[in-house]
Parts: sequence; structure tokens; C-alpha cells
Amino acid sequence: MHSNARITAIVAGLALTALVARPAAAQDDDFYKGKIITIVVGYSPGGGYDWYARTLARHLGRHIPGDPTVLVQNMPGAATLLAVRYLNATAPMDGTVITMFDPGLMTESVATPEAIGLKFSDYRWIGAMLRDVRVCYAWAATGIKNWNDMMARKEFLIGNTAKGSQAYVNGAILQKIFHAPVRQIAGYPGSNEQRLALERGELEGNCASWSALPPDWIAGHKINALVRFSPKRPADMPANVPYVGDLAKTKDQKDVLAILGASEQLGRPFIVAKAVPDHRVRLLRSAFEATLRDKAFLADMQKQSLPLDPVTGEEAEKIVQSIDAAPPDLIKQVKDVFE
Repeated sequence: MHSNARITAIVAGLALTALVARPAAAQDDDFYKGKIITIVVGYSPGGGYDWYARTLARHLGRHIPGDPTVLVQNMPGAATLLAVRYLNATAPMDGTVITMFDPGLMTESVATPEAIGLKFSDYRWIGAMLRDVRVCYAWAATGIKNWNDMMARKEFLIGNTAKGSQAYVNGAILQKIFHAPVRQIAGYPGSNEQRLALERGELEGNCASWSALPPDWIAGHKINALVRFSPKRPADMPANVPYVGDLAKTKDQKDVLAILGASEQLGRPFIVAKAVPDHRVRLLRSAFEATLRDKAFLADMQKQSLPLDPVTGEEAEKIVQSIDAAPPDLIKQVKDVFE
């Protein structure tokens, strides 16, 4: 969010997504008393995921019976896959550990299940904070001003953390579906390190959440947005930035883009292990939804210019099921994008 218009959109979005709280299970009134809830973030500190998690952590505890302490732990690795696997490995499965991960992994789990080794329908979803608007952009100093300029290049260098991240998926779409001259450089711990690489001239552009871009980059015209991956265009995004779906020429391209873009409906997602008792999942969902209506939380979000367009845990699970239910021929085309 980079303008008053986007801040206004936060409030409007909340009105449209009016979340109805549900009563917490009586048997858990004292469970969290004196306990610590850890939100595990799969990326390094200083990026968009970290900002959202720490803002939620500052307010979530007072909406949980027992008023537990809520802390954030960064666990970067394999495009947040390390943090996801932690839930079913050594993390407590009692509802005291919540993981925030890159939803691009959901698409990879369907396209290359042998590489991921897990299904996101095997986790319980607490909710997501944002229906994401992803964008690929060029550093203005490169002289790349728009989509056509990028397509005319011999090579366009962008970065990501690892295969499976949303940034990787966005770059793969440009390369495999539209035959853009993209070369992806992996291995960055998080978006903060990628931004520094751009400023040093190591990268020529990147793909990211529009809401996570530094405000001074927008105001100072340090970047040029090339394409967006959502039909919705934020008010502060230039009107001439094309939607990737409008660039698609065939039905097959549009169908593949629909599957690849499904995970973007779940920006900044939170999950717990499947073994967490149902009544405690309901309690956490209720607390999550109450926090997202909390006046102090909303003021905190506005102060940081962070947009909010939440998805409930129940709705998130339905989106995940729709991705899992994609027909085999379409999954094959999605897999071709990843390879």
C-alpha cells in the first residue's frame, strides 16, 4: 500500500469480507493460559511475510482465552517448505505452533508431488490475511519500462528463494507460457535480500506482492511494473500494467493460468498440524477473525500501509481442495511450467 487510496481500500475490503466470529470451545478456556504461541515464518526477517506475521502476533493473544504470549520465529529454507514440514515433524501439535508459508508451494505440491512430499489439504487452515496481487517489475535503471521492452531483451535477470515460491511461479509463467527471456537466480533467503540485490545491480527485476514493495520505490519511480497476475488492479498501480490473463492467446494458456493463480487467493496464509484438535482449530480461527476486526490491529496495519483482504479458514480449505481436484491433463500442463 503506497497511498491514502490503498489505506481506504483496507477498510472497504474489511466491510466486504465481514468475518463472523464464532464462540470458542469452553473446554479450552484455560488451555492457553501461561503458554506461548509461536508463529513460524518461512522467510527471513524484514520482508512482507515477516511484517504481516509480526503485526498479527502483536494483537492475536488478547483474542484467545488465557491471553497467551505470541512470538514470531523465522525459519527460512526451501521457499518456506522447511517451516511447513516442521509442523508435522518436531513441532508441538497442540495448537501452540502456527506456520506462515509461501502459497506458491501449493501449486508445486500438485505439479511435482514427488518433490514436495506433502498435500496442503492435510493441514488445518486458520485463514489468510490477503488475496494477493502479484506483479513482475523491472528496476528502472535498466531502461525497461514495460512488457514489450522486457520481451525485446536478450535476457532478463530476476531472483527468488527457491523453486516453489510464488516469485518462482510468476517467473516460470513468463518464461514457459509467454517465452519471455527470463533467467531466474535462486538462493535468496527472502525478499529483503532480493531488494538489496536489485539496488546493487545484481538483478534487473523481480516478481513480488505489490503490497510488499517499498513505498519509496513506487513514489520515486525506481521500478516499472511489467505485468500483474490478478484481474484486480490496486488503485495505486499504473493503469497501463497489463493483466497476465489478457496476454494469454489460447484456452489452454488461460486454464493453466487459472490453476497457477489459485494460490494467490491465499496470500499470507496460516496453518497448523492436522493433529490439532478440532475445537482448538475453531478457537484459533475465531481469534484470527476477531483480530482482523480489532481497531488497534487495523490502526497498526494502516500505520505500516499493509493492505488486508482476509480469507477464513473454511474458505481457504475449499480453495485448496479445488487445486487438488484439477484434472490430470491440466496438472500435466502445470507441471510443464515448473520443469
